[in-house]
Amino acid sequence: MAHAFASLETAGPVAVWLIVLTFIFVECAFIFGLFLPGDSLLFAAGVVLATHNSELSAWALSGVALIVAVVGNQVGYYIGRHTGTRVLARKDGKVLNRQNLQRAGEFLDRRGFWAVVLARWIPWIRTLAPMIAGAARMDLRRFTLATTIGAIAWVPTLVLAGYYGAGILRQLPWLETAAIVVSVAFFLGGTGWGIWRYRQEMAKPIDEAGEDLEHVSHPHAG
Repeated sequence: MAHAFASLETAGPVAVWLIVLTFIFVECAFIFGLFLPGDSLLFAAGVVLATHNSELSAWALSGVALIVAVVGNQVGYYIGRHTGTRVLARKDGKVLNRQNLQRAGEFLDRRGFWAVVLARWIPWIRTLAPMIAGAARMDLRRFTLATTIGAIAWVPTLVLAGYYGAGILRQLPWLETAAIVVSVAFFLGGTGWGIWRYRQEMAKPIDEAGEDLEHVSHPHAG
């Protein structure tokens, strides 16, 4: 996998699209996404597309990735609705532990609708919020509206910031190259670290002592 993504810097727009859409869907839908660097990926994609002068592609990717992020959260919602959150917590887990799940649940309980919107900008809550909302039976229409607003504010902002930010640097070729290298390296490093952390967390036994979080959030919370 690392070898495949090592070509991101020289990848054409089609390869960038495939990588971005796959990673965004996984990050927004499944617990594995908790460990993926979605923010840096979106920014890096914009930077790489800028090297190809693909402005239309950057805007189009923003729109399609936005839709994929919403669909991914819908999948996460239904997973939480049907499985709850009990199986997520791990004994001695660094990230997937009962305390973090409780914190995410309390955040959703306090903020309700706006918690789902804001969750797009909080990496680990971004993945957990849809599952917790589903387990708590949050109204599906409200959840869909909230996650759509969040995606609109999240995806285009990062992709286009990377694209136009790299465009400004074109007058300084060495700095543009450095921006590409740093963006891609951060993405690759984050992905490798995420895979390692995920394997470490999943190797730990499920925390059977904890209760599910269905009681934490309320479907009518606003």
